[in-house]
Parts: sequence; C-alpha cells; structure tokens
Amino acid sequence: MTARILDGAAIARGVYARLGARVAELQDAGVRPGLAAVLVGNDPASKVYVRRKARACGEAGLHSEVHLLDAGCTQEALADRIAALNNNPRVHGIIVQLPLPRHLDAVSILQSIAPEKDVDGFGWRNLGALVDNHPLFVPGTPLGIMALLDHAGVAVEGATAVVVGRSTIVGKPTALLLIARGATVTVCHSRTRDLGQVTAQADILVVAAGKPGLIRDGMVRPGATVIDVGINRLADGKLAGDVDFARVKENAGWITPVPGGVGPMTVAMLIANTVTAAERSRR
Repeated sequence: MTARILDGAAIARGVYARLGARVAELQDAGVRPGLAAVLVGNDPASKVYVRRKARACGEAGLHSEVHLLDAGCTQEALADRIAALNNNPRVHGIIVQLPLPRHLDAVSILQSIAPEKDVDGFGWRNLGALVDNHPLFVPGTPLGIMALLDHAGVAVEGATAVVVGRSTIVGKPTALLLIARGATVTVCHSRTRDLGQVTAQADILVVAAGKPGLIRDGMVRPGATVIDVGINRLADGKLAGDVDFARVKENAGWITPVPGGVGPMTVAMLIANTVTAAERSRR
C-alpha cells in the first residue's frame, strides 16, 4: 500500500476560491476584510511567515498591514500598538508573530488582543470556549487539520485518534476538535512510555512534536491517516517533518508532505477567520 498524498497547497487554493464570494459580498457592502500582523525584531523565519501571510491576504482580496517594532521595544509600547489595532475599524483580525523577544511577556500580549479580532485563536477567551465547543475562533493549524481530514473523507466519528504534542496552539486544540467530532483521543508527549505502541493504534495520527523523523514506519497502523505538523530545518538546510515520510507513506492510507501539507492550510484558515471576523463586524 502506498499512501495518498494530502496536498495542502492545492486544498488551500480551494479554500481561497470559496472565500472569494464572501469577500466580494463584503466589499459590495463597503467592508474590506483587514488583517494586521505585528512583528517584533528581525527573526528571519518570522519575517518569512509574515510575508507569506501578507501575500495570502493580497491574493484573497484582503487589506493587510504589517507593524514592525524594534527588537528592544518595551512591553508598554507593544501593548499600546495592540490597543490601537483593537480600536481600528479597518482591522478585523490581529496576529502577533511568535516568538517574541525574551524580555516581552507573550502571554499578556496575546490576551490583550480583542477576542473578536483574535483570529489566531490564541487568547484564553477563545481557547477556553473551545473546551465547550463555542469559540469565536479556532487556531489555524488545528482548523486546517480538520479541513484536511474532511477533504480526504476520513471518518472522524468513532475513530481512534492519537495526537503527539500537547502545545496550546496545536496539540490540545486539535484533540478538542477531534473529541467534538466523536473521536476517541489520546494525547502523547515527551513523557509517554512506549510511544510507538500508542501511535500504532491510531486510525488518525497527528504529529506536532518538533522532532524530525520521530514517527517511523513501524509506529503507524496500516491504512492510517497521518497528519505531519512538524517543520524542522536539518543541518543540510532541507526541511523535514516529524514523520519519516519516505517510509511511512508505504504503509499509511493518507499522509501530508512537509512542506506543502499542513502549512498552507494554516495560512488559509487564518484568512478564513479574518473574513469571518469582518462578517461579524457588520452585525
């Protein structure tokens, strides 16, 4: 068996196409969805991610702003910028590119974003509401993972799902979304014993551990759907996921590549959340 590839880039293009009618309707009503990205410092990877998001905004017909702050900016200066964006009617969504410089308190900054503009879904109001399945916004990566599963026609209800990684922006929200859809979910992490025995039970395996090649062929049930969230820069400069793609694809049913799998869907879901925020602003 050779796995079918879940091409996130192609699926994301479909998301943008479907968003087009909603964006056009908003623009006819005099509203152009707007996303503001706040970038502190000169981290090269963060700059790439922000440019990618701004480019996606342009392609989808959204207004985008990038707010660059010096790496030495104060907590107060950053908080003031967020407050100004909260009060800007042209801005419907606000994201703060992580990581922030170590002298800044990222937790308080993320909580200062107005919940109705928290399109990354990282604020406690949204994360807490996700537990009750009533968030305003779900983080883009977990939302993209669910969209990939739906595109593949994977039956989530009744499935055994394993999530490797317990972060608040991927692992935990993904587990909650799977539970809400009727899956039986196990969350694994660095303290999990006999990881391979656990992952080998999964119909749906989501890996977001940040360790290249963590999941090998003997750790995956034949025919399982494997979603690889990891993106790791190797010593030779190449990108690799948390899954040994070349070997696992010979056993899985569906698998996402790295790059080109989950990443494009994360950006697409961010754009979709921004369009939703703009629609809600009219009510």
